[in-house]
Amino acid sequence: MMKPMLAALGATALAFGPGAAAAQDYPERPVEFIVPWGPGGGSDTLMRIVANHAEEHFGQPLAVINMPGVGGTVGLVELSRRDADGYTISQIHEGLLVASKTGLTDLNWDSFEPVALMTSSPQYFVVNADSPWQTFEEFAAYVKENPGEVRVGVTLGGVPHLHAAMIEEAAGIEFSYVGYEGTGERIRALVGGNLDAAIGDVSSSLQFVENGDLRFLATGAGERLSQTPDVPTFKELGHDLELTITRGIVMPKGSPQEAIDTLEAALEQTAQDEEFVQQINNAGAEVDFRAEEAYEGYLENLDATILRLVSRLEG
Repeated sequence: MMKPMLAALGATALAFGPGAAAAQDYPERPVEFIVPWGPGGGSDTLMRIVANHAEEHFGQPLAVINMPGVGGTVGLVELSRRDADGYTISQIHEGLLVASKTGLTDLNWDSFEPVALMTSSPQYFVVNADSPWQTFEEFAAYVKENPGEVRVGVTLGGVPHLHAAMIEEAAGIEFSYVGYEGTGERIRALVGGNLDAAIGDVSSSLQFVENGDLRFLATGAGERLSQTPDVPTFKELGHDLELTITRGIVMPKGSPQEAIDTLEAALEQTAQDEEFVQQINNAGAEVDFRAEEAYEGYLENLDATILRLVSRLEG
């Protein structure tokens, strides 16, 4: 009788002891946070704010490492190869879904475990302040008369490319595209006079607008923003466009649910932190926390939307 009883107790310990202890102990060490874009752009700025504030609620540092390249997919390929143990995370936005639909990568949002959506960033159409265009209407009129002449900086096959193509379609105009890896890179090129216009955001562009180097012509926000009250929305200008980039956190496929739940809870607490919200707003974005299930639903709907719109990138 004693041996079967001991065997049963041993099985119970294996089932509930070490596993439960491991779950309770998570996180035991710092988590590597891969940001698949270069320094200085919107993703880098916002995710460093997330990492800095989440540490207090998570109990371990989220160590940010930039891994840019190939439209944001290099870092995500690296994430897909990491152990699914909860100790490597990354950030995705609409760019991954666009890259998947355009054949740039075999990865998609469901190649990973979504944890939570954290921020959304309205996009802007930006020109050099030395350009003759004071309004988007003036710009569109010029481009309509000179199709393919104006050089617009985007991430080719990425969300900025999609957004610019949506502007082309809505306004009945045609751009010449120049590709850059990240927002910061193309905005610096615009400041340097190597482009005529670009898709940008507040975090990468507002300082140059305030310095008199660049000019915002329109925003893809749903309504005018407090940081740029004089910049009209595309909707105000008669174009049914709402252009934004959302940023969320993912883990490798198969990561422990306990790890996902623990990080999700820490991120939710972070999203309620007033100082965090203020810093995100100061960086030109909004806190838009959505927990795992809601975030998955958002990504599913977004995937269908991009599939419907991606044909506008052809040609």
